[in-house]
Amino acid sequence: VPAKTQYRPIELFINQRWARANRSLLADLSADPLFEIANHGTSHAPLGVAGQEAYGIPGTASVGQAYDEIMGNQRYLAGEFGLDARFFRSGTAHMDQIGAELCRDLGLVPMNFTVNLDAGATFAASVVAAQVGGLRAGDVGIGHFNRPDSGTAAGVRKGLKTLQDAGVELVRLSQAW
Repeated sequence: VPAKTQYRPIELFINQRWARANRSLLADLSADPLFEIANHGTSHAPLGVAGQEAYGIPGTASVGQAYDEIMGNQRYLAGEFGLDARFFRSGTAHMDQIGAELCRDLGLVPMNFTVNLDAGATFAASVVAAQVGGLRAGDVGIGHFNRPDSGTAAGVRKGLKTLQDAGVELVRLSQAW
């Protein structure tokens, strides 16, 4: 008899573009107690006040644009799905000090990551498995579930088995923060 699959809680950072394109899926995910939905911005832009770009994506260029990047999606998630996100991670994971301070002023916890699990869903499953399996207490991993043909899902499954065998317990950010 195969062992019962162990599911782990996870924080899903969702941007407004993805939420609009995947309304039904987001409704299902937000109803599942394993998932906590977090704010990943309105347009997935780097968050700052000087327009710093990252990976060819232009960043917000003023406090007003940064506010709109955060709060546009915050309001959308609340209005469409009844979600009150506690955490914010900017698109591309680039955020300047003013952007982080603005998040805190708006009642959100600015987040980033310590371990890149899949490099934007470009790593092979074996590399993802090693990254996930190497997570330690206090680490925050980043991975992408929006590219189902990548090695992310298979790698995460294998890496989670390694963590489970090592007795590592994963928790949502809200449980640790």
